[in-house]
Amino acid sequence: MSSEQAPVGESAPSVPKLLDLTIDNITPNTILINSQSPNARLTYIMERLVTHLHDFARETRLSTEEWMTAITFLINCGQISNDVRNEFILLSDVLGLSLLVDNINHPKPPGGTEGSVLGPFHTHDAPVLENGASMTSDPEGEPMLAICTVKDTQGNPIQGVKIDIWETDSSGHYDVQHAGRDEPSERCVMESDAEGRFWFQGLKPVSYPIPHDGPVGKLLMLLKRHCWRPAHVHFMFSKEGWDQLITALYLRGDPYETSDAVFGVKQSLIIDLEKVDKETAEKYGVKEGTWLLKRDFVLTSQEETEKLKDKLAVEALQKLGLRMKLVDHLPVPDLD
Repeated sequence: MSSEQAPVGESAPSVPKLLDLTIDNITPNTILINSQSPNARLTYIMERLVTHLHDFARETRLSTEEWMTAITFLINCGQISNDVRNEFILLSDVLGLSLLVDNINHPKPPGGTEGSVLGPFHTHDAPVLENGASMTSDPEGEPMLAICTVKDTQGNPIQGVKIDIWETDSSGHYDVQHAGRDEPSERCVMESDAEGRFWFQGLKPVSYPIPHDGPVGKLLMLLKRHCWRPAHVHFMFSKEGWDQLITALYLRGDPYETSDAVFGVKQSLIIDLEKVDKETAEKYGVKEGTWLLKRDFVLTSQEETEKLKDKLAVEALQKLGLRMKLVDHLPVPDLD
């Protein structure tokens, strides 16, 4: 038994007597008992969650067996997750929630590079590499040179941006999916130079299936959905004062370009690879004919993003007819 004592419940006039609750009154009573926190945002989130969750059960006439299946599904998602695999992120991805949350929280002004999904295979152990270094140890893949820049919306280079980069190997697996992984591969961390540049050697990306040996994979099978992602490379850009950008670049013409299992593809993120010519080969120390990825990434400032996020939030809430105010850029009920 734990040595910690449970908090003593406080009685208050506003707390309902939780007796004889029915299909019709369980929702307002649950909301009321959850409304004692001084945290207005938490109270609002729980009010909306309970409302939609209860309405879902009523609208679908959710059976006890279906409810238990859902509980077991979530348990299984937790049990299969570990430090290098997050089944809940994968679930969020295939339900379209990950992309929705990113679009809400990181809107882009004209010219800004659009975001994409983080995915479940980003790690925090990638090596820091100097410009021009190779991040792959896979001898079977097709070599690729990537030459990129990071700029602001006015075209000015941004120095000192931390860039996380990761992709699969030539077999379509991330390093963490291989048994016995002892060090990271096909991933690295770089920093943009004074001209906003960074360049590295990797592999031409390949299509691959998301993990389908767990509960999320079984769900996709039941829904008659495929589990494939189009060929891509992940990027994450971070620097104080700038809105974090999580994105990816996708190869044009991939068979899964228009049916990505996790909804990550956007037209502005689809690219064509080139081939390294003789001059570029000599300059960057790679073989002529190597695949070449070229991209200019555009970041937006934290202030610019927050202003746009607030503007879009107010417009969306007004369309819904909700009387809200923004606190720390997040909506809460306006009770004044």
